[in-house]
Order: sequence, then structure tokens, then C-alpha cells
Amino acid sequence: MAGLDGVVSVFPNEKKQLLTTKSWDFIGFPYQVARTNAESDVIIGLIDSGAWPESDSFNDKGFGPPPRKWKGTCQTSNFTCNNKIIGAKYYRTASDGPLSETDIKSPRDTIGHGTHTASTAAGNPVSMASMLGLAQGTARGGATSARIAVYKACWDDGCDEADILAAFDDAIADGVDIISVSLGGFSDENYFRDSLSIGAFHAMRNGILTVYAAGNSGPAIGSIDNFSPWSISVAASTLDRKFVTKVQLGDNRTYEGISINTFDLKGEFYPIIYGGDAPNTSAGSDETSSRICYMNSLDKNLVKGKIVLCEGGMGIGALKAGAVGILTQGQISRNDAYSYPLPASFLDLKDGADIFDYVKSVRTPTGTIFKSIEFKDTLAPEVASFSSRGPNIVTPEILKPDLIAPGVDIIASWSPISPVSGFDGDKRKLEFNIISGTSMSCPHVSGAAGYIKSFHPSWSPAAIRSALMTTAKQFTPMNNLDAEFGYGAGLIDPSKAVNPGLVYDADESDYVRFLCGQGYSLKNLQLITGDNSTCSETTYGTARDLNYPSFALQASLSMPNVSGSFKRTVTNVGSAKSTYKAVVTAPQGLRIQVNPSVLSFTSLGQKQTFVLSIDGAIDRPIVSASLVWDDGKFQVRSPIVVFNVAIP
Repeated sequence: MAGLDGVVSVFPNEKKQLLTTKSWDFIGFPYQVARTNAESDVIIGLIDSGAWPESDSFNDKGFGPPPRKWKGTCQTSNFTCNNKIIGAKYYRTASDGPLSETDIKSPRDTIGHGTHTASTAAGNPVSMASMLGLAQGTARGGATSARIAVYKACWDDGCDEADILAAFDDAIADGVDIISVSLGGFSDENYFRDSLSIGAFHAMRNGILTVYAAGNSGPAIGSIDNFSPWSISVAASTLDRKFVTKVQLGDNRTYEGISINTFDLKGEFYPIIYGGDAPNTSAGSDETSSRICYMNSLDKNLVKGKIVLCEGGMGIGALKAGAVGILTQGQISRNDAYSYPLPASFLDLKDGADIFDYVKSVRTPTGTIFKSIEFKDTLAPEVASFSSRGPNIVTPEILKPDLIAPGVDIIASWSPISPVSGFDGDKRKLEFNIISGTSMSCPHVSGAAGYIKSFHPSWSPAAIRSALMTTAKQFTPMNNLDAEFGYGAGLIDPSKAVNPGLVYDADESDYVRFLCGQGYSLKNLQLITGDNSTCSETTYGTARDLNYPSFALQASLSMPNVSGSFKRTVTNVGSAKSTYKAVVTAPQGLRIQVNPSVLSFTSLGQKQTFVLSIDGAIDRPIVSASLVWDDGKFQVRSPIVVFNVAIP
């Protein structure tokens, strides 16, 4: 099939996976921020698991009819659109197989994920929102006046690539402005053997920006899922709020664990049993499985009515065995909290060992688990441990991720028929849920992009990306060892991004030159572009020639010395008459020059070109620097990273 005319590439029809509000205030984007009436003309399309249309986040009170440009439809099978959710479709090819018992053949969200991401991007303000009292406040999206278009391509068994591509095609034809995709992951070292990359390219050709989740496979280097140069890849940061769940033992010792525990044992003490001491031998289990509290691994007669001390797991085995709570432990990330289907606290290994010793040394060990409380995280924002890291494994000198946004313990709307913890035994039916993932950081950037689009309807996807990147709040590599490969240009600042001063723009022709330089065939290019694009003499010799708002230079693993240059063009969108001076911050050992070092503009839309060159040596795998163009009013910052990390 790969040799047939009209076939760009053949790749397995794989399943993609869903990646998983104080957050807007945390990044300095209050609800009262200046907005334009044109925001109601912005349409954000979400390719996800659908939406729960009855949520208050999607009420259309005060909204007029959809924008004239809207050409989409609403599949009304168990779903009703309005002037907020203006369109909804679902996708399920015959090859996907039968639906699960909980799936509904409708745009309606039975998983919760799509409702959460849609309300984060563009949900209405909902006061007194909380998860049974936790994280109480006003939940809202970034572009609160924008319209939402729902494209359900994800079901209980995942997200089929053929369905994702069909959703992209419809979103483009329907007239959306932003496509938000909280899915992963890329599995090939070729941009055109992945549905997400292909869909984003088609969107870019039509002036539509695609925003992706970076992935939840961190902190491994090179673990990033989505990194095509024509889209935005978003990492996840922590918030200055964390949830702590206290545990008290019968001897009055108290420990603090991490979880989102809405259950209240009212201070009542229950017997504690170690899971390894309660194997379900009748089902063939022994201590090796019961200590992890796997499903069916625990003896109900020994566990019922007790708190179980587990060495891992999410508690579903303890719940099914009749336990009243679990204490679990481990070394995995402790900067994001999980919901469990019963009272639970996730402890560090030392505290877990202390409790184990207590259980083993006392004839009748007892304890209780308290409802979670909120603490201020003074170290935030940090890169979340789970957030996938760069470099870009296809084109290392295109820095990815591009940006970072809040993605830890995010509260947003939820599908009330979906279990809060993701386990069927969880009977809580809630309208809001707190979850973590780059799936949550992605719609923050989608909402911010929609906000910028309302002020600048004619800006290209690259211009919007540039505005977000060059105005981002700087992170420090001292607290985030993977530096720009963890956080990109920094934390989004939507208010500032509306007026960036200068933008690094790019269009389809730039990406074609880039792809030609990367060795993609003429046939593939023309099939992708749908026109007579050719690899001309202006083909970019290296990835460094693409007009990107960041700079990445790869050094040899065996040689610390490095040398390279970048040609860039900036467009004036700030003050008509302005003069920018280059301000370079570089570590010892690197010589970074900008020529010319002064750019003068006499009109809006005027373009100026410069060359940034790097020479020297690096003494560690990742070295950070920066370039700021400063005219006294605007500071246009681009990250520079020089690296020799091994790419998997």
C-alpha cells in the first residue's frame, strides 16, 4: 500500500492514550483581565473523549449564535449542543471493535477526560466549585467567551489513529481556530508516520494552531511524545497548592502522605493489616502479590473492615476485598496526588517502613486516615516528575517542549458517570475532579492561544506560538536539572503574550524547506501539501535554519567543543518606530554573538533578519543561555540550549 499513488505513508492503526482552578490565577491571568468581544468568535476544537454538555462550564447563558465562519454540525445522539458547545461529533471505525459497557455511542463523555480539558481551555466561570470541599473556588477556562467544538475520538479502549485523523479533517473543515489535543504518543522517528503530526500539519496549512500534551513518560530524557515543529508541545508544572493526607496510628504517631482523599473516617480508628500477611491463597496468591494489593490477591476474611498497608498499587484490590482504607508507599513522583477509590494516603518509603514496624510489633495495630488538607507549595512552579522531557528525538535541534503550564492537581469539570479515581468500584458521582498530567497543561495553552487569537485574528499559528514563548516566565535550571528539555521557553503568561513586541513567524513554505532539508521525499511532500511544492535551492541545510523562537545546538557526545549558527527573522508587532538591542546571557565557556546586534523598525509588520552564532565548549550535558531583544518597552526572550545528552 505504501507504494500506491495518494498514499503518504502506511503506519499501524494504533491506539493513542489520554494523558492526564487556581491555575489561571497562579500564572498571573485573573478573570478580570482585559478581553475583547472578538473572543466569542474564537472556536477551540478538542479532540478527546467528548464532553458532558449539561456541565455549568458549558452553559450558554449570554452567548449569541455561533460565529458565521462555523460550518460544523452537532450529532444529537444523547447530546445537545448550544451556543457554547456549538458542535459535537464522535468517531468509531468498524475496525475499532465493540464498545465497552460504559461507552456511549455519542459525543457524550463517559470518561471525564474530555470534559476536564474542554472546561480548562474555554469553560465558563463556575463559582463555589470543589471536589467535595477540596480546592474550592471559581473554576474557569482561559478563553471563557470562546466557543467549543467537541470531537470524540477516544473511548474506554483508547484513541484510534484513523478516528483522530478524521476528527482533524472535520475540525479543519468546520472552521475552528485552535485544536487542543491532550493525547500521546509519537512512536516513530518520522513526522509523517504519526496521525497527530500529520493532523497538525494539515491544520497549520489552514491557519489553525494545534496544541499538544508533551506526554507523561518523564523524567526520562527524550521521552517527549509530541514534537512536530508546526505545533506547540506543552510540559506540566506544579501549582503552589498541594494535597496532604495525614495518617495517625494507635500510638498517636502521625505521618503525612500525598493523596486526594475526600473520604472522612471521622477520626475512628480501624485495625491495620499488612497486605503481605493476607494473601488470598484460595485464588493462588502469595505474599509477592498480596503485598502490592493486586486485584483478588487479598483474603477478604482477613482484610474486611481493616486498613491495609500495601507496598504499591492503587487500592482497587483492597477495596474489592472489603478494606476500609489503604496506606501505600513508594518512590514514584510525590509532586502530584492521586485519587483512590477508598480512604488512602501515599507515604514515602521511610514512613511506610515505620508503619510496617508498628504493625509487626503491636498485637492490635490501629490507625485512621484523615480527609486531605491543602498546603502551600513554596517551591512551585517546578517541572512535574511525570512530564515528558526533550530532546526531540526526530530533530534534536528543534527545542521541545515549547512551553510549560500548570498540570498538577488541576480541578475542572467532570463527567458525573465516570468514576473519580478511574476505578469501577468508586461510587462518587462528582461534577468536578482533580487530576494531573500534561493533558491538563495542554488546554491551558490552548485557552491562552484562543485569548491571543481574539486580539490578533490574522496571526498565524507560528506567530501565536512565538508570542507565548518569548513572553513566558523564566524557569531556572538550578531547580530543574533537565533545563529547557523540561520546561521549554518557560511558564505561559497570556496577558503579556498579547503584546510580544516581535514575533518569529513561519508558514507552510518554511516547513516544506525544513522537511526537504531533513530528507523527506518530493512525493511525500506533495501528497501532504496537496500542491506542487518542490525542494528548491532554498532548502534549509539544517534544522537550525527554521525560523523558530528558540535555539538548540547539539554537540558531539565525545567532543565538548561546539560551533553553530542560526538565521532568524523577526516581525515587528509592537511599536511602529522602535530600536531593539540584543542582550545575550551566556555561561562561561560559550561565546554567543548576534549580528546585527541592533534592529531598527520604522513600521508595523516590518521584518528584520539576524544571525546568532555560538562557539566554545560545554562542561555538562545541558547548558542554558538566552537572547533578549529589548527596546525599553518589550523584552523578547528566546531560550538557548547547547547539549550533548544521549538521545534514546
